[in-house]
Parts: sequence; C-alpha cells; structure tokens
Amino acid sequence: MSLVSLLGMALGVASLITVLSVMNGFADELRERILSVVPHASISSSQGSLVDWKTLLQQAESLPEVVAAAPFLEAKVLLAGPHQVQGARLLAVDVDAGPGVSRVAEHITEGSFQALQRQRWGVVLGSLLARSLGLGVGDQVEITLPKLNMTPLGNVPRRKRLSVVGIFEVGAQLDATQALVGLADGQALLAEGDSVHGLRLDYDDLFKAEQLSSRVAAAMPAGLRVTSWRESHHSLFSAVNMEKTVITVLLLAVVAVAAFNIVSTLTMAVTEKRSDIAVLRTMGASRATIMAIFVCQGMALSLLGIFCGASAGILMALNIADISQFLEQLLGVNLFDPQVYFISRLPARLDSRDLGTIVVLALLLSLLATLVPARRASDIDPAEVLRHG
Repeated sequence: MSLVSLLGMALGVASLITVLSVMNGFADELRERILSVVPHASISSSQGSLVDWKTLLQQAESLPEVVAAAPFLEAKVLLAGPHQVQGARLLAVDVDAGPGVSRVAEHITEGSFQALQRQRWGVVLGSLLARSLGLGVGDQVEITLPKLNMTPLGNVPRRKRLSVVGIFEVGAQLDATQALVGLADGQALLAEGDSVHGLRLDYDDLFKAEQLSSRVAAAMPAGLRVTSWRESHHSLFSAVNMEKTVITVLLLAVVAVAAFNIVSTLTMAVTEKRSDIAVLRTMGASRATIMAIFVCQGMALSLLGIFCGASAGILMALNIADISQFLEQLLGVNLFDPQVYFISRLPARLDSRDLGTIVVLALLLSLLATLVPARRASDIDPAEVLRHG
C-alpha cells in the first residue's frame, strides 16, 4: 500500500510538470509566431481615419518608448481565386517603415515582399490563404472591398484585380487570413485619399507593451486610443491561460487520489499499531507526540513520491520533443503533420514557478491527508487497548 501511494504521488506530480511544460511551450510558440508579424501596439482614432497622421507619426517617433512607427489601413475583404471565394483581412502598410510588418519579409516563402513597393497593385498572401484560393506567385486574384461604386446601373461593390507577388508563412492563423498590399494601393482601394486608419508602433520590450502604451497614450492628443498586442489578442491568450488552469485542476485530482492513498496507508498502520501506541502512551508519550509520529511517516512517504515525480517530470519536460520523436518512429505515426499543424515537434518550456507551485500544492494535500489518521492515532485510549489486548 505504501508503494502504491508513493507511485501515485510520483505519477501525479510528473504528469502535472510535463503537461504544464507542454502548455507553456505551446503558449510561447503561439506568442512568438503571432508577434513576429503583428505590431507591439497601434494608435487609432475613435473618429475613424487619421487625416493629419504625418504629424502624429513624427510625434510618436519622438517618444523614447517608441522604436519605430508606421501608418496602416485595414479592412475585411473577399478574395476570389480559381478555386473559391474566401474572406480575408486586408492590411495596407508602408513596406519600408512598417514595424511588425517589415518582419514579414523574413517569412516569405515565394516571391518578394519588396515587390509591393516596386509593382503597382501587388498583394502578398498567407500560405494557407493562397493554397485555399489555388493561387501562386504571378497569379491574379480579384478583391471585393466594403465600398460601393456609383455607376449608371446603380451602386455596385468595388472590385479590383491584384497580382500575387509574394507568399509568406509564419506558422500561425495569420497564414489563413492575412493579405498585404502597399500603403498607396490600400489608400486607393479603400478610397481613403491621403488618410490612414492608424499607426503601428514597435517598442524595445514587447512584454512591457501595456505599460509603455499607457505612456504613449498620455502623450497623444485627446480622442486617440493606443492598443497593445495584449489587448488586441486578449481573447486568444486568455483562452490559452484558461485551458492551462483547467488542465491543472484536473491533473491535481491525480495528486489528490495519491493523497487519499496515504490516508489509507496510515489508517492501516494505526490499526496495526494500536498496541504499540498504547504502550507509548503509558510510557509518557503525549497525544501530540503520537500524532507527530504518523504525520512524519505520511510526509516522508509523500516527500519521496514528490521527489521522484518531480525528477521524472523535469526529465520528461526537458526531453519531450525527443521522446515524442522516438514514439513516432517506434509506432510509425506522425503526431504533428506539418501539412495539418503549424508545428512539427512537441514544444515545452519548464517554468520554475509552475514547478514550485506543484510541489507546494502536493505537500499541502499530503499534509492534510496525514492529519486525519494521525488524529485518530492520538485519540486511542491506552487503558482500553491494554485491557482488551
């Protein structure tokens, strides 16, 4: 029974450490891929478009918190290829100066990102978007915009044919939804004249985006809103954190079961050692001493299980990618098909805070589990036990 309790505690702790490390790895992978192409923050107006955006651009670039700033326009559009029609998010950017956008050039798989500047009416598509539309570099795509053209036949949606000059792949959902055009083309397509929808900002430290955005907002004129990447992608990362919390609670049930096994082990020990407890009491041992004996026994068992589980969990977390690759080769299966998933290997990141939290929670559950049988042992009446012994 002691061995079962020890193995149960080790299994629960190891499972928690490994799974939470994998969750951290997925969250980091998601954050890295998304932040490779999105701005750290953006400035927009509650009134709509920014007309005097060049003055605001100079003002933003003069702030010490801002590394770079660039104008942008965005709209939801329909793209029509030879295979199907699909909705997309059109982003018009300054190819030379766009922070967070210029990094798309690092993820170009076909064509050229700089072709947006050289070629009029060019577009760069995400890899999944291009694949679903059946398009490649040099093909034509018809774009339908949320604007109306006045014609003798009435109002008709604005359409334009664009030439695909590049395809990018960052390994995130943006590959299936993003289309980029040059700033001048975007202004013409959306009939915005010389105005833009906002400014995109880059900071020195993207993880301080909220704090830095508050400072930038205080320096901007009234009516402007500064939104950090944490706000614009709040729902996505909240879902990831919620999933991590739920999984943690569920896996803690394994540790709780192991703690109840400790209760069973100590209860059996108390039953077997009633005579010995009675003798100790008659020799002067106090109830607190008897209780401490069984608490120490239970905690020693728990500590050994937690140590073994933590060691196994750390080893698995640090080598989970190699372990998954070995299992793929052994079973002849592909757990993460690159054609389906955005990753090809199982990511993991061991967080010392998670490790400390797991160990502390396991110790607390174990301590609570030992109190009941230890209290029962201390309540044994030595006179009654020796009389019936």
